[in-house]
Amino acid sequence: MWGGRFRGGLDPEFAHFQASLPVDHVLAFADLETNRAWSRALAAAGVLTQHEMHRLHRAIDELIAHWQQHGVPRDDDAEDVHSLVERELVARCGDLGKRVHTGRSRNDQVATDLRLFLREYTVELMRLVGEVCAALVDLAAAHADAPMPGYTHLQRAQPITIGHHALAHAEALARDHGRLVDAWQRFEQCPLGSGALAGTTVPVDRATLAEDLAFLGGPTRNSLDATAARDHLCELAFACAMACTHLSRLAEDYVFFASHEARFLTFGDAVSTGSSLMPQKRNPDAMELVRGHAGAVQGALVALLTTVKGLPLAYNRDLQTDKQVLLPALAATASCLRTAALAVRHATFDRDRCAAEAARGYQDATDLADLLVQAGVPFRDAHGIVGAAVNRAVELGVELSDLPAAEQRRLLPQLTVDLRRALAVDAVLARRAAIGGTAPACVRAEIERWRSQLADWAELHDEPEPEPEAP
Repeated sequence: MWGGRFRGGLDPEFAHFQASLPVDHVLAFADLETNRAWSRALAAAGVLTQHEMHRLHRAIDELIAHWQQHGVPRDDDAEDVHSLVERELVARCGDLGKRVHTGRSRNDQVATDLRLFLREYTVELMRLVGEVCAALVDLAAAHADAPMPGYTHLQRAQPITIGHHALAHAEALARDHGRLVDAWQRFEQCPLGSGALAGTTVPVDRATLAEDLAFLGGPTRNSLDATAARDHLCELAFACAMACTHLSRLAEDYVFFASHEARFLTFGDAVSTGSSLMPQKRNPDAMELVRGHAGAVQGALVALLTTVKGLPLAYNRDLQTDKQVLLPALAATASCLRTAALAVRHATFDRDRCAAEAARGYQDATDLADLLVQAGVPFRDAHGIVGAAVNRAVELGVELSDLPAAEQRRLLPQLTVDLRRALAVDAVLARRAAIGGTAPACVRAEIERWRSQLADWAELHDEPEPEPEAP
């Protein structure tokens, strides 16, 4: 495609080093659609006849059908996916397959192919985030009123419900869904027609070309930027890195919850493994692997940012490596989302144990301080009074609600309430009824809100889009 000035061939080692087909073959179908749209634009500009355009379209349709049946070759001797497509079109159309490249560069071609491919893949990632959230919402619905310990600093803090905990992770993932939507919008301008860097000399209608390829934002407005920009890839990489970070936090919680020390939940056989040596083991491998893959996705973001940080305008061959970094990160993110959804659905909480542990460890201390405040004690004074009461309860080996009556009168003379009832876990939970609180009524209201939000997401994800080939 570029050999006019050259006499000799590439060194075989460098030829292998610079080939990108093993990676960019996933852009094959996007490249075919780019060729279809470009041939239509060339025909409208008078460069091709209508007959020639239809010949190319028939060849493209044949190639789509062939690759759908047999797969896109990735070990071919073609330099990249664009070379592969051009060679196959030439084989079917002769010199006409070469003429379709008139007025176009691989620089604007790959920029367009990438946007076409990534906007479809981003929709798939949105759908998978929705699957994890749906699993968490279903879990929350089954445990909206089920108490469990809540933690700060990995120390027991205050009781929450299992449902509230599940929805906390869903909220984080909802922000990731929003980031993916934002990133998707950044793909909605069409670079095709930008040429190598200065724009095309062919009088194509770029607005019609963008519409033909369903780019909602129309054509890009600067050819230099259009061929060189990769910040939209970095943005998508960040959305994936953040989503995997949130999945890693979910995984860490559940790995701890599944430990013998906590015993809050058990993972089913579908997402657990055992030990080759220790017969008693049930390891939370699914969540551990989700946690582990997060590092690679975060690394992809750093690699992309490092690649683009010092590049002059416009295109540089360094940008070929963007796909080598980003595509595996996308695939890892998709796999982590699928696995996390599966693990959540195969996690069984021990409601009785969680409830029993929610009532232990002085997690009702703040509520006791609030009762003192209601009795007229300033909160800072109440904080000190309850701290002394906790110390005495620790010495006696009892919970605050089980302090002997004499100790209650001595330590808490301001109170006449029945502490067993006032500090019962159900009462502690019910007090937290403000929006965002862990009270079962609040959790149930949030579940209904989430059901509506998931339905809205499903409408967005279910718009007719061909599912992208996995990187």
